[in-house]
Amino acid sequence: MMISVLILTKNEELNLPHCLASLSWCDDIVVLDSGSTDRTVAIAEEFGARVVVREFDNWSSHLNWAGSQIEFKHPWLYYSDADEVMPEDLRDELHRIASRGGEDSGKDLPVAYRLRYKNFFMGKWIKHCGIYPVWVLRFYRPEKVRWERLVNPTAVVQGSEGRLEGHFHHFSFRKGLFHWVEKHNSYSTQEAIESIKSLQTGRVPWGDLMPWRTPAARRVAMKELSFRMPFRSQLRFAYMYFWKLGFLDGSAGYHYCKLLSIYEYLIEMKMREMRGG
Repeated sequence: MMISVLILTKNEELNLPHCLASLSWCDDIVVLDSGSTDRTVAIAEEFGARVVVREFDNWSSHLNWAGSQIEFKHPWLYYSDADEVMPEDLRDELHRIASRGGEDSGKDLPVAYRLRYKNFFMGKWIKHCGIYPVWVLRFYRPEKVRWERLVNPTAVVQGSEGRLEGHFHHFSFRKGLFHWVEKHNSYSTQEAIESIKSLQTGRVPWGDLMPWRTPAARRVAMKELSFRMPFRSQLRFAYMYFWKLGFLDGSAGYHYCKLLSIYEYLIEMKMREMRGG
């Protein structure tokens, strides 16, 4: 099919069957596991996936290691988390791109593609709240991409990028609120480290905030700006719930905005703690 798939896992026995079922068309699925103690590895093997084990250090390092050390069967790689599902329309779009050749072989075609996702919470798609559309890079030639940042990594692409029409579906709450809070407690520590690093060595790329810049560039610029603003958690709730129309998502939208504002507050307090204040 010209496409390999990489899935990162650790204790994903609840999510992984849904993810793998949506990828049943693929003949080269690699599960990069970080020491699962549940049935994750067994489930992966039952679905015919290859399992590679590596201790997790940080998100970017993990992805960079996979891109350079794992021998994928096909030239194109689709990266998925275990709590994501690929619909049929996205599968078909990936196949069309991966199979291009012949008259297109001499053109400057993209070496990586971004796509949007639909995030589900409390049984519904959270369409507003400022999290849609977010364009993430998931389909690429692994030799052309490297990743940066400890958490929520950004891609550095050697070549041009394209965009996909299809979406993947994200079910980050399938394992329950306890797991979501636990995961974001870990993420907030790494985001605090990145925030302090940015304040010490970085700057706000003001030009990337302009509407004609790419969504990915604007998102990075907004994050850099947020590192320097007071009352981050309150501002994030107001931005998501009112400015980005999170209230249109009903009760689920309200609670989702509250959870992400708490996540922002954890980052803020951990920065204070790390600075000794």
